[in-house]
Amino acid sequence: PKVNAIDHEMSKAVADAFVAFDQDDDLRVAILTAAGDRIFSAGWDLKALDRGDAQLDEWWDDGDYGYGGFAGLTENWSMNKPVIAALNGLVIGGGFEIGPIGGGWAAHFLARGYDVRAYLHDPAEESAFREIIETAWPCLIELGLADTASLDRLHITGNLEDAITGAEFIQESAVERLEQKQELYHRLGKIIGSDIIIASSTSGLLMSDIQANCDIAARTLVGHPFNPPYLLPLVEVVGGAKTTTDSIDWAMAFYQHAGKEPLRLKKEIPGFVATRLQEALWREALHMVANGEASPEDIDRALRFGPAPRMAVQGQCMAFHVACGEGGMAKNLDQFGPALKLPWTRLEAPDLTTALRDAMVDGCDHMAGGKSFKVMAADRDQKIARILKIFQKNT
Repeated sequence: PKVNAIDHEMSKAVADAFVAFDQDDDLRVAILTAAGDRIFSAGWDLKALDRGDAQLDEWWDDGDYGYGGFAGLTENWSMNKPVIAALNGLVIGGGFEIGPIGGGWAAHFLARGYDVRAYLHDPAEESAFREIIETAWPCLIELGLADTASLDRLHITGNLEDAITGAEFIQESAVERLEQKQELYHRLGKIIGSDIIIASSTSGLLMSDIQANCDIAARTLVGHPFNPPYLLPLVEVVGGAKTTTDSIDWAMAFYQHAGKEPLRLKKEIPGFVATRLQEALWREALHMVANGEASPEDIDRALRFGPAPRMAVQGQCMAFHVACGEGGMAKNLDQFGPALKLPWTRLEAPDLTTALRDAMVDGCDHMAGGKSFKVMAADRDQKIARILKIFQKNT
């Protein structure tokens, strides 16, 4: 069966492998692969472990695996060697495996005419990093490049100190693990200039936690993009407990100058603004699939041909304001306010059972129709670019 989780025997084998990897000083990166149609595991199959919830805490610290149980394994999941990438004038991040955010930021800043210096932990990551940028470039050309924009302004290095030389801003997109980000910020705080801002692309961690061990915490903040960052303009900006107002002011001005649409958050909250709204929609979609009320395709069609085009133009609040004519939002709330008590949504997430997980995966695989990520991303980007060009003409 298609179970996107690691069972007992596999978890022990992985743990043993990571113990061996951790003892090899020459090892730069480890890649897990498996036979079959799944190349990545999203988690651990606790049922397959044949352990009850009451014993979960005990297993977490169990030494049966030779490295402190699950706790020790996750600590070494990415080898305790955080991976980031750098821009000249800016610094961006990658991860244990190259993800689309760091590469997407690089594409955006290259299109704006910046020199980009990317630090990659392992030379083997370079081809994947470049592929993200090359996939983005046709749409960036369509939207319009800066006069000084060029892919030749990308420089990739394996030396962190070299990568940040001359940097005026750091956009960190390292792996989404608090301990590793804290270690990275501690290190950067020791080697960067006294006037450099570090912005994190984190989608869920709080800057107050990330900056805890950083000597320059006052100049650290969140600059959370929406994916793909080279197309979607939004950047949510918020500081941590130690961040200064001047740092946030500078970041807001910079992002605006760099062609983004920065949103300054009023409070530091998990998930920020857009992700929380997106998550509410996502959870309701999962409920409908779990209850047999709709398929993934039904949900996407309902959004694409219903509220999505309108929201692209007006957002949520203004869409409801205009929908009620001259009476506006006042009429909307007075007339439809009682409907807020009706069971039209369920905000708590459903249990992510194997059945629900498979229904979502199979439904999306069906819609993808065998198309590769590169093909689907290019198609998505072209269509988003056309929408953005309409905005450009009307502003």
